[in-house]
Amino acid sequence: MIKNDFFYDTQVSKKEKDELFKKIKDEYLKKEIGYYHLLERDTEEIKRYKKSLDWVKRIIVVGIGGSSLGTRAIHQLLFLSKRNNKKISFLESVGPNAIKAVLSKIDFEESLFLIISKSGGTIETISNFKYIIEKYSVDFDDHEDREHFCIITDKDSKLDKFAKRYDLKRFYLPDEVGGRFSVFSEVGLVPLAILGYKIDKFLQGAMVLREKFFEHKYDKLLEKAIFLSRNRKKFPINVLFSYSSTFKAFNEWYVQLWGESLGKIDEDGKRVGLTPVGLVGSVDQHSFLQLLTQGAIDKTVTFIKVNDFKNNIKIPNISLPFLEDTDYTNGHSFNELINSQCDATMESVIKNGISVDIIEIDDFSEKSIGYLIFYFELLTSLTAKAMNIDAYDQPGVEEGKKILKSKFKI
Repeated sequence: MIKNDFFYDTQVSKKEKDELFKKIKDEYLKKEIGYYHLLERDTEEIKRYKKSLDWVKRIIVVGIGGSSLGTRAIHQLLFLSKRNNKKISFLESVGPNAIKAVLSKIDFEESLFLIISKSGGTIETISNFKYIIEKYSVDFDDHEDREHFCIITDKDSKLDKFAKRYDLKRFYLPDEVGGRFSVFSEVGLVPLAILGYKIDKFLQGAMVLREKFFEHKYDKLLEKAIFLSRNRKKFPINVLFSYSSTFKAFNEWYVQLWGESLGKIDEDGKRVGLTPVGLVGSVDQHSFLQLLTQGAIDKTVTFIKVNDFKNNIKIPNISLPFLEDTDYTNGHSFNELINSQCDATMESVIKNGISVDIIEIDDFSEKSIGYLIFYFELLTSLTAKAMNIDAYDQPGVEEGKKILKSKFKI
C-alpha cells in the first residue's frame, strides 16, 4: 500500500525507540487524545444521511483550517479516479473577492451547506454563514430552507444551540479530537460520503497503519520522529515534495498540521519548532530545487511518489523541428515521466548532502489515502513527544483571536 525508505542514517538506539513507543502507546491507551480511536467508528448515520440527499448537486463546506483542509486534500487526491455526480466548493476565506467567487457558482436550490466549527464560534465561519443567510434570504422557520444546511460542531456549543433552535441536521465531534486531527471524524466523513467516496475503506487504510504501529511492527516512524527532533536545530525546515499537482491541497493540510502542532514553547520555556514547506513536483523543480541543492543545508526533504496513476496517457511519438533534443521521452507515459523526475530530483538532493526519505503510494484509492493521512498524524504526535511539547494545543492561535476580538469592541 505504502512504502517508506530513508536515505540518511537515523542512528537511533533500541532504547530511544522503546521509550518513545511507550510514551505514545500510553497516550493511545488513555484515550484522552481521540483521533487514534476514530477509525472503528460506526458510519451508518452518515450513510443514511447521504441517501437522503439525491437532490443535492453541490456541497459547500463552510469552515476553515482543520474544518476544511483535510476534506479538500482527500477530494483533490481522489476525484479523478472516481465518478462523482456531485461537486464541492470550499468557503474558507473572509476575503470579499474569494467569497463572491465561490458563491457565484452556487444555485441555492441544488446546494447543501455544511457549516463546520468545532468550537461553534469560529469568526470566519460564522461570518460567512451570516452572509449566506442574507444572500439567499434564508428563513430557518421554513422546512425547505432548513434542508439546505447541516451543522458539524461540538455538542452544546453555541452553534449547536442555534441548530437545535431551528431543528437543523447536525453531527457532533468528539470532545477529545482537535480540529487539525479531525479528518477521520464527521468533519471529513460527512462531505466525503456525500460525494460518493468509500469512507469505510478510508478508515480501513488508516487502521492498517495504526494496528501495525501499535503492535510494534513499524519502527520507521519512531526512527524518523527521533531523527527530526534530535536535529531540529540543525535542520529546522521540513520540506514535503509531492510529485503530482493533485497533492497541492494535501501539502496545505500538512503545513497546518505540522506548523500548528510543532511550533510551541517547550517544558523549559524555550521556543521550538519545525517549519513545514509544501512543494509540488515537477512544478517546483523550477523554483525551489536550486535552493535545496545549493542553499544552506538546513532542511530535510520527504518525497511522495505515486507508483500507478491508473492513467496511461503517453507523450506522442512526434519529432518537432528544432526540438529534437526532447525526443528521448517520446512514447513513454506521463506516469513514467513524473516518477523519473521525482527519482532524478531526489538523487540530486541526496548528492548535495540533504537528509531525504521517500514515501511511495501504490495508487490513488481511499485505502491508500487513509493510510497516508494517518501516517502524518501519527508522525506529528511522535515528533511532538520526542520534542517534549504538546501537539494538540495552539495557544499562539488563541492569542491572535483575542487581539482580533478586541479590535472590534466599541
